[in-house]
Amino acid sequence: MLAAELVRRGARRFSTRVAVVVGDREYTYAEVDDRANRLANALLGLGLRPGARVGLLVDNGGWSIPLDFACLKAGLTRVPLNARLSVPEQARMLDETGVRVLVHSAELTERAVTLASELDGLRLAGLGEKQRAVDADLVAEAEAASGADPMVPVSPDDVMLALYTSGTTGKLKAAQHTQASYAAIAANILANLVSPGPDDAMLHAASLIHASGTFVLPYWIRGARAVVLPGFEPRSYVDAIDRHRVTAVNVVPTMLGMLLSTGVLDRADLSTLDTVVYGASPMPRPILEQGIDRLGHRFVQYYGQTEAPLCQTVLSKADHAEGGALLGSCGHPAVDAEIVLTDPAGNPVPPGEIGEIRVRAPFTMAGYYNAPELDAETLAGDGWLRTRDLARRDERGYLYLVDRASDMIVTGGYNVYPREVEDALSAHPAVAECAVVGAPDPTWVEAVTAFVALRPGASVSPEELRDSVRAALAGYKVPKRVHIVDTIPKSPVGKILRRALRDPLWTNADGEES
Repeated sequence: MLAAELVRRGARRFSTRVAVVVGDREYTYAEVDDRANRLANALLGLGLRPGARVGLLVDNGGWSIPLDFACLKAGLTRVPLNARLSVPEQARMLDETGVRVLVHSAELTERAVTLASELDGLRLAGLGEKQRAVDADLVAEAEAASGADPMVPVSPDDVMLALYTSGTTGKLKAAQHTQASYAAIAANILANLVSPGPDDAMLHAASLIHASGTFVLPYWIRGARAVVLPGFEPRSYVDAIDRHRVTAVNVVPTMLGMLLSTGVLDRADLSTLDTVVYGASPMPRPILEQGIDRLGHRFVQYYGQTEAPLCQTVLSKADHAEGGALLGSCGHPAVDAEIVLTDPAGNPVPPGEIGEIRVRAPFTMAGYYNAPELDAETLAGDGWLRTRDLARRDERGYLYLVDRASDMIVTGGYNVYPREVEDALSAHPAVAECAVVGAPDPTWVEAVTAFVALRPGASVSPEELRDSVRAALAGYKVPKRVHIVDTIPKSPVGKILRRALRDPLWTNADGEES
């Protein structure tokens, strides 16, 4: 199946129904499809050819969904940029994938111009922004373009998305999804998480380039609505649920924690809300239990990753209702996924023993962009993908994540790998060595925390060190706390012992080791 064909099917079948709601503006299926066709023709008119990669630096808004559909229809590979990443990170992503046209929101013009100054030959296509710094106004180009579907021939194996992720190594790499795997992601969501009809609506406040955006196509092919907010703010979020009769939301732990702590749920009409999907990072048990107490058994959990979205495993509403130990599980294998836990040699381990999660499914990536060595490490052959996450399986087949094979920190739903933060800290002339770990945090679940040993005679403040990281990396990667220490603990062979730094933080937080 082709993802582009699913877009066409939804447009034909539900043309007069409302498809997308942004602010006070409602767009029908026909209007979204027309916008997508015109944008596709405009992009092709800029000289892009099927198979070319186009960068997207786009906030949630009225152009987000039509632009994604346009890339599908034009046979282009979209390379979405997280707006929160730093200029060096974004520039490397564009350069590495050979992007020559960057489409950007008006609000992100300044960042786009900066990127163009860093990369020779990068053309900018603004969404409705006419000014000297922009090479093309894509909205004007689209209005002048044909509204007919370009009907560019595509095949199931054509790459339509190169989505950057820290993956399993800590280094940003682009996981590639094809027309077929993206269609399989839509089918996976419908088979395991939600079953919308024409009267349903999902609220999107998180960036549409990540997990939230994968729900758009499943709802589209069922005639349902996507209600899009520019970002997450608790009061406006619950107001949108009430106003638009939203039936499903997708949250990360930080969002749910803020909804509960601010008290906005107590004053909201949530009578239409049927499903609360969560994933992206582990949900702290206290927050989940508070959520169930307040909202009832509306929760569905998924476990997955960019390389194999969205759900490899599912913890259903019925599982949440059963409660007990199951609330600590990430669920049972999805109906369209094979899951096996293996030892380091790749041999299956029996129930109760810890092993690495490996998955085989139609929605796994085609590989990383231009990274054959990493492909060889991650794609284990015969269709299996190594997640490098460690789990145990009970007798009923439920999986329980016990640790990461890496030292990844999940803060506010974003993945941070210690090594990249340590590299940024080590660039400061006062730093002799450092180690970065995740500490418990009531808002962000984990807070990036640095331990730094200084060079002899050197002096530097924690804030100065934070500023040096901020200049190189995204804001969410900047340590929230910096501890100046005499030495960094190491093993006999010189390996940094992060657990020796991390464990006391978690022990002091709750009285027992996490």
